[in-house]
Amino acid sequence: MKLLEEKIRLEGQILAGNVLKVGHFVNHQIDITLLREMARELGRLYADAHVTKVLTIEASGIALAAAVALEMGVPMVFAKKNATANVSGEVYTARVASFTHNRVYDVIVPCAYLSAEDRVLIVDDFLAQGNALCGLIDIVGMSGAAVVGCGIIIEKGFQGGGDALRKRGIRVESLALVDRMDAETGEISFR
Repeated sequence: MKLLEEKIRLEGQILAGNVLKVGHFVNHQIDITLLREMARELGRLYADAHVTKVLTIEASGIALAAAVALEMGVPMVFAKKNATANVSGEVYTARVASFTHNRVYDVIVPCAYLSAEDRVLIVDDFLAQGNALCGLIDIVGMSGAAVVGCGIIIEKGFQGGGDALRKRGIRVESLALVDRMDAETGEISFR
């Protein structure tokens, strides 16, 4: 998606440790026009997948997941990173290691929100090593639902997560696929 790639080039910031900061338009402050276009594109890419639910993990994936769900006319569900007092009953749980936060979370989704009849599109802001997506895929599997694919804003292709998922037979559609980035020069290249 050329619009997104250009926005990353102009406003993205490459930090040490292969971190791409896009807080000005994706994470902390959201460019709503860009969000709408990304949701439309993912809706177009998965129009034939008969999606019944959009699933993400808190927090940065929620805006895109909600926009995609709105575009597709289906509910959106998000996995919480911590159990809270307002989550009761049985839950699906998976352990997820966060590349950005350098910690492991036990993510949860109440069992009532996913069923074996669901066809789930998993959506997230970044795909690096694939840990979050693997955890969400496991949760969908526990429910008996089908994963129709994963829709990602930015995939860091050089970190291998997307390739590993594709080798497992999972459809991954990334709106921007970063091939290389250099914190010293600020250069970024896309596939």
